[in-house]
Amino acid sequence: IPFFQHCITGEGVNVHYQEHPDLATGTCAYLLNHRGERALIANTAASTYFSTDHLRTKKSMELVSAAKFLYFPGFFLTDCLPSLLRVAQISADEGKTLMLNLSAPFIVHFFQDELMRVIPYCDIIFANETETIAFGEVKGWGKEVSQIALRIAGLPKASGSRPRFVVVTQGYDATLVASSGSVSTYPVEKLANELLVDINGAGEAFVGGFVAKYILGEQVGKCVRAGHWTARTVIQNQGCTFPKTCDYVG
Repeated sequence: IPFFQHCITGEGVNVHYQEHPDLATGTCAYLLNHRGERALIANTAASTYFSTDHLRTKKSMELVSAAKFLYFPGFFLTDCLPSLLRVAQISADEGKTLMLNLSAPFIVHFFQDELMRVIPYCDIIFANETETIAFGEVKGWGKEVSQIALRIAGLPKASGSRPRFVVVTQGYDATLVASSGSVSTYPVEKLANELLVDINGAGEAFVGGFVAKYILGEQVGKCVRAGHWTARTVIQNQGCTFPKTCDYVG
């Protein structure tokens, strides 16, 4: 943890990890081919043992209380549902914005009950087209991505103060945003094949760019544009890395 924490804090991120006395930090190995495509093998290790006791600490609750925007990857549903539901309820009660990433098709297929307990609290849901189609298959909604996104956006909400957005990325195809009964499309700028280095981290980078603009109060279109830029940038670099200088304009 010390080395990992040093790397993260060095980028200006405030972290408050739970440290397990007997388990190592989770790791992920990936194979990359000459086209930038990858295969991943994950060792979740200590990450599957996050406890509500850590969430209940004074420091953790101070951080949750101070936050206006809260984000969870879907992987949290596999072992940490009580913690996620606790934060989700706080978010609804205090008018915070809760964001969830479906993260992987297996989350949708094998943790559907847990997912459906959390979705009512979610203001923004991120997914790619594969995860969205998996949701449609489980629910019997067909395979039309835009229609599935609309139905997810229309699921009941615990807080009625704002409509839910469902943001679906589709690689080089247009990004979809479903909300309030309609779907908006945002084309993705094509990238020359010779510039593609590594797609690892593209989805997470998109979310980072989107959220960075969203918390500033920008319109959804500008949020998507920023997400496209961060994803486009990260896939031109080895690993989930960025140039030291940000040249984004928008």
